[in-house]
Amino acid sequence: MRIPSNRLIILLFDSRPYIVKFQYYLYRNLFNPADKKSMARSLRSMLNEFKGFWKYYVFQSLLASISIYLVLVIMNTDEAVIIASLGATAFVVFALPDKFTAKPRGVIGGHIIGLLCGLLGAWLLQILPANYNPIENAVYAFSVGLSIFIMVISDTEHPPAAGTALGVAIKGFNIYVIGGVLLFAVLFSIIRWLLRNRLRDLA
Repeated sequence: MRIPSNRLIILLFDSRPYIVKFQYYLYRNLFNPADKKSMARSLRSMLNEFKGFWKYYVFQSLLASISIYLVLVIMNTDEAVIIASLGATAFVVFALPDKFTAKPRGVIGGHIIGLLCGLLGAWLLQILPANYNPIENAVYAFSVGLSIFIMVISDTEHPPAAGTALGVAIKGFNIYVIGGVLLFAVLFSIIRWLLRNRLRDLA
C-alpha cells in the first residue's frame, strides 16, 4: 500500500517510540552514507571474487544444470515438489560442496529421512478423515517438521530433504519417485566426490 506524502512527512517527524524506531530503520537502510559505501565495497568484492574464480562459477553451475536436466528426463514433471527439492540439492552439492549439508551423510541420509517421513504422512492420510483440508495440511506440516527433527538429531541435516518429505506426503507412495530420489542423491554425491578437487564453495 502506498503511503500518501503528507502521511509520510508526519511519520518522519513523529516522536512516538515505535515511530522513532521506524525513522532509525529508514535512516540506516535508505539514507546512511556509510551503508552505501559498505554496499559499494561489497559489490567490488563480489566482482573481484568472480574475476578470480569465474571458471568455478561457470563449471559448477553447468554441473548443476546438467544434473537437473537428467532429473527432468527421468522423473515425471508432475512431481514438481520432489523435482524442486532435488534442484535445491543440486545447489547445495555443486555451489557449496564443502559444507556439511553437501556431504553424502546429509544428502543421502537426509533424503532417506524425507522419504520415510513423507510416506508416514501419506499413510496417516489414509487412516484419517479424507478430503478435509485442515487435517491434510496438518499432516503435511507434521511430515516436514518430523523430517527436520530427525535430521537434526541424527546429524543428517540437508534442508532440501524437507521438501522431499512434503512432496511424498502430498503425492503418496510412488516407487519411481522413491527410486529417483535415492538415485539422484547417490549420483550427486558420487559426482561431488569424483570432482572434489575441482570444486570450491561459491558463497
